[in-house]
Amino acid sequence: MELNNLKPAEGSTKKEKRIGRGQGSGHGGTSTRGHKGAKSRSGYKSKRSFQGGQMPLQRLVPKFGFKNVNRIEYKAINLSSLQKMAEEGNLTSIDFQALLDAGFIGKNDKVKVLGNGELSLQLNIKAHAFSKSAKEKIELLQGTTEIL
Repeated sequence: MELNNLKPAEGSTKKEKRIGRGQGSGHGGTSTRGHKGAKSRSGYKSKRSFQGGQMPLQRLVPKFGFKNVNRIEYKAINLSSLQKMAEEGNLTSIDFQALLDAGFIGKNDKVKVLGNGELSLQLNIKAHAFSKSAKEKIELLQGTTEIL
């Protein structure tokens, strides 16, 4: 085998379909486009959502709801998680950086502390928001809550 006698395997290649090269080719005349209509014209390009004149799906399905542009989305963290984190890390104050290092949140998240679970340590917690029950439980043990 040498470079001068390389060729593709038998039956793996087909002849190119030469369109619009006269009636003798079998693909002359309408050039395999059928008769008349937009699809037979040059420059035809269908819209992605076009369903052949049928009412398109995006118009059939009703619109509902809305997106509130002023919504603030918080990452929720329960007191039970903070209790466990404080015990393991021997912490008295928990702030954004501590939560970030622990892997609870991402750097662009806002944190809301929720009151689920029990708290037995006096903690100083800094977060973007607190639920009523969380704030009560923290301040019951002389801890402090600071909103960032």
